[in-house]
Amino acid sequence: MKLVNNTILITGGATGIGRALAEALQAAGNEVIIASRRLGLLEAVRAANPGMKSATLDITNPESIQRLAEKMEREFPRLNVVIQNAGIMRTEVLPSGSVSDAEAMVATNLLGPIRLTAALLPALKEQPEAAIMTVSSGMAFLPWAMTPTYSATKAAIHSYTQSLRLQLRDTSVQVLELIPPYVQTELMGQAQAQDMNAMPVRQFVAEVMRMLKTNPDATEICVERARPLLATGTLTGRHCGGLWENSRIACNIEVGHDIS
Repeated sequence: MKLVNNTILITGGATGIGRALAEALQAAGNEVIIASRRLGLLEAVRAANPGMKSATLDITNPESIQRLAEKMEREFPRLNVVIQNAGIMRTEVLPSGSVSDAEAMVATNLLGPIRLTAALLPALKEQPEAAIMTVSSGMAFLPWAMTPTYSATKAAIHSYTQSLRLQLRDTSVQVLELIPPYVQTELMGQAQAQDMNAMPVRQFVAEVMRMLKTNPDATEICVERARPLLATGTLTGRHCGGLWENSRIACNIEVGHDIS
């Protein structure tokens, strides 16, 4: 993925990793549009970053996705990069029998990106150079038992991204997967944003930008702090003997998860 002269749409772009990516990519010389359902946050980010554009989007709503796709075609015909960053993460107690949080995470983290890709892909394929970047998680490779559906949606995004990349191999659309570790965002509340064990979000994005600059043809963007999760999760297909339990890891490696 080239780092300059793009028109980039970033979902979940008003906070956390999405905002940090938006600001870094705008500073690198790109036109950036951030999308979120929270209008107040969108306006605040735009005010702090003159020239940045915004659009409202409820990623769980097919009609909202279609309206956004029509807006992009109408107002941003040069759109050539989409970063699928919007997501939610909730803990679950599976024996309770409740599925409301699970359904919300599937709708946001999995169906949302699939629907948005379908809506934007025809226009992206018309661009001479285009890219779709999904955002999975280290927990796509080593699930955390407290967030089973979140982990499952990220594993599904990883799988979907691989298939999308293969099916688009003869087009102008590059498909990348961003794999964050545990990052200081408010994904799980203020405690995560202030957790010294988490990677500072600006540090994470700076490393991502360096990796994209060094290897523009990369298909998986995995910073150094996320690598132990990928290595452990793929060992003999057995996840090194177990899931994460009680915020600890069975294999004595650093906890890692995030999407904003």
